[in-house]
Amino acid sequence: MPTHKIQSGGTAPNIQLQLVPKLLAPLVNLWVPHAFVVSFKLETDENILITKCREALNKYKHKLVIGNMLQTRRTRVVFVTPENNYELVLSQQQVHNGIEIEETIVSNVVGQHNNYIKMQKY
Repeated sequence: MPTHKIQSGGTAPNIQLQLVPKLLAPLVNLWVPHAFVVSFKLETDENILITKCREALNKYKHKLVIGNMLQTRRTRVVFVTPENNYELVLSQQQVHNGIEIEETIVSNVVGQHNNYIKMQKY
């Protein structure tokens, strides 16, 4: 493996990619089964976003999937839980004021996590 940048006069690089195993299943089932686990789902087709989020919830049995579209990822996300789903959308004013969607995401996740902790009976 070269340690320096690829020279422009050289031949085209041959790149091999390998799939990375998903860690959600062992995380939820073995390591921290009572944790408030959140995953993210990015899609390019609006018609399958909620379905893919629900499939992830059913497959991995975690608490929340935050889904978004590649095209609107900076201004709109959808929170999908086993019970329901709802959207977080930045207003034009928020965008103009430099608010980033991550601030809204974090405050919502913190709220859901706090509710989850209150509901737990250990």
